[in-house]
Amino acid sequence: MPDHPVATEDEWLAARRELLAEEKDFTRLRDQLSAKRRAMPWLRIDKTYRFDGPEGANLALGDLFGGRRQLIVYHFMFGPDWEKPCKSCSFWADGYNGVTAHLAERDTRLVAVSRAPLAKLEATAKRMGWTFPWYSSGDGDFNYDFHVSFHPEQVADGTIRYNFAPTQTKMSDLPGVSAFIREPDGTIYRTYSAYARGLDMLNPAYQLLDITGLGRQEDDLPYPMAWVKLHDEYAG
Repeated sequence: MPDHPVATEDEWLAARRELLAEEKDFTRLRDQLSAKRRAMPWLRIDKTYRFDGPEGANLALGDLFGGRRQLIVYHFMFGPDWEKPCKSCSFWADGYNGVTAHLAERDTRLVAVSRAPLAKLEATAKRMGWTFPWYSSGDGDFNYDFHVSFHPEQVADGTIRYNFAPTQTKMSDLPGVSAFIREPDGTIYRTYSAYARGLDMLNPAYQLLDITGLGRQEDDLPYPMAWVKLHDEYAG
């Protein structure tokens, strides 16, 4: 017998219906939270940022929209001197290829932005089979202004801000996501950003594991994603 409660079919159905009621409550609360997210005030972006990407060098933030009204930027951890991308960000990015066409139908474009040079990003994308647009912000201010990259002196003295609060870290880069909207006159606004566990809902593998009997199976690990590797590095 498994080391877990086992029920008759009637008992299982009763337990499932009880959980379903809670799931419906959660869905309603999630819809309310999403509405509040959309109702947040917008922050105008007046600063000029530059990127290198598939279309060329010295691109403006507006160019990343690809002609769409909305832009989602995944702040992908990949420092200029790193040999490989962050394995956790790669875990998230593995779910992005298939959604880009669907997002385009909603006038929205999803891209990734990292500090690593474009050549390194393109080589990594080819290795991993990723086709979503990936841009390099280089040594510009974009990553720093959005609080996903930190100067060495900030890390040393613990003065970084991450997830909207002072934080201490030994990392030069951390993950995040930001959403933008562009008006017909070209004005760009930041509508949303999220970091840390706020990114959880963007990972399809985790959402699928959450409906299984064993879940994420991370409780006994030294840290939650200790098991994660680049997808071509798993033995099986």
